[in-house]
Amino acid sequence: MALNLQNTQFILSAAGPKDFIRDALPQVAFAGRSNVGKSSVINRLLGRRNLARVGAAPGKTTHINYFRVDNAFYLVDLPGYGYAKVSQAERDRWARLMEGYFAAPGLMTYGVMVVDARHKPTENDRTMAQWYRDAGCPFAVAANKLDKLKKSEIAPNLQLIRDTLELGEEVPVVPFSAEKGDGKQELLQLIFSSIGR
Repeated sequence: MALNLQNTQFILSAAGPKDFIRDALPQVAFAGRSNVGKSSVINRLLGRRNLARVGAAPGKTTHINYFRVDNAFYLVDLPGYGYAKVSQAERDRWARLMEGYFAAPGLMTYGVMVVDARHKPTENDRTMAQWYRDAGCPFAVAANKLDKLKKSEIAPNLQLIRDTLELGEEVPVVPFSAEKGDGKQELLQLIFSSIGR
């Protein structure tokens, strides 16, 4: 049966491992650099304007935010990483929070890592991809801001992302535009498959 993505509720913000939701529902965890448009990707996927807060200033997601989608799975919005305009102590807190989530056995069913299609992934992106691999969980990479590329730039940029993040063939790289909706169906299909829908 098709999921009603409009039936999505914010459930809670986890500030530490004691707050992580540990029930039977699958969890699809989204991560991305602070200014990569992760919230816009989430809003586009769910067909909602501002479910995940789109901040004028990056670095707005400071906790792990859980959204329950049609009582079928949790969309887990992880803090943006690599943002320079917060204190080192705050960046360290985010890192510990995310490490706690990735290290907790059996929480994550599938991962979606959002990168900028226009640029070579950063060292932080490489670390994030390694966290997904180390968690032993399947994941996909959404290369957002596709609409900002010329057609001739798309294939080489996607290859650069794949090479820089050292992605195996089993990891899909989905060209995505939160602005225009490109890649939405493909990414939803991957998520639905991962949760058995």
